[in-house]
Amino acid sequence: MQTRKLGKLEVSALGLGCMGMSFGLGPAADKTEMISLIRSAVEKGVTFFDTAEVYGPFTNEKLVGEALAPVRENVVIATKFGFNIDADGTQLSEPPLNSRPEHVKQAVEGSLKRLQTDHIDLLYQHRVDPNVPIEDVAGAVKELIDAGKVRHFGLSEAGVEVIRKAHAVQPVTALQSEYSLWWREPEAEILPTLEELGIGFVPFSPLGKGFLTGKIDANTAFDSTDFRNSVPRFSEENRKANQALVDLIAKFAAEKNATSAQIALAWVLAQKSSIVPIPGTTKLHRLEENLGAVDVELSAEDLRELDRLTSQVKVMGARYGEGSQRLVNR
Repeated sequence: MQTRKLGKLEVSALGLGCMGMSFGLGPAADKTEMISLIRSAVEKGVTFFDTAEVYGPFTNEKLVGEALAPVRENVVIATKFGFNIDADGTQLSEPPLNSRPEHVKQAVEGSLKRLQTDHIDLLYQHRVDPNVPIEDVAGAVKELIDAGKVRHFGLSEAGVEVIRKAHAVQPVTALQSEYSLWWREPEAEILPTLEELGIGFVPFSPLGKGFLTGKIDANTAFDSTDFRNSVPRFSEENRKANQALVDLIAKFAAEKNATSAQIALAWVLAQKSSIVPIPGTTKLHRLEENLGAVDVELSAEDLRELDRLTSQVKVMGARYGEGSQRLVNR
């Protein structure tokens, strides 16, 4: 497996997003099977694993901690704080976010126990809290780094101003935000800022929450607990309209003897060497397919052709429902 640098943190070129194993995409998958999947990823060279306290809450961190305990010193674990969750795992709705310094420190103590570790390699603020100055948040993480409980600081879905303010207090190692062939907004301001400051980029949903794989269409029925039910981009009408994008990618992939998922991931990887996508899956054959993207080489001409093809389709529907959109700072 090739490696890449997020700031000074070296990780596998492709990470593994673990959220869907426990939360968000329907019922939690079988724990034993998911532990086996995570350990298979390690055997195949993946060293970068992504979770968060809010996934469950708490259940995904416990899963990741148990799965990686035997190989803890060989992997990089990223987790996140920032939602208003009390000690018993109840997620409070008012306010939905909580990045007060004392709460950040409490959250980290809980994450350390669940992850069965004495340090968190990469700690992200999950969403920017409008009620807490980012300088205070960065200061709290700096104290945790000084105490040896955290190694690196990250942000998620933050805008340029927040990134700069945080970085001035405690250097930011990585920003995590959505980025893919059907969501390219970070290219305008975010990516140039990250490059200027030497900050890595970790795209989540690089496969468009599964849509860019070609395995979802207008007739797909999601489980009642699948968050995509509330995402406008996944309404039946919008899926039907957005199918044109998937069809173009599939045709290009066939010409390259690759799958649609591999082309979508290879495209993200080709944008900058400081980008490490974290596609998620609950299936071993999908993990293997995704890892194959690292070996798909896209020439400058290929990238121009993908730009040309995808520019022909206007993607329909917002990427977040109204409630989630309110928590995104740009």
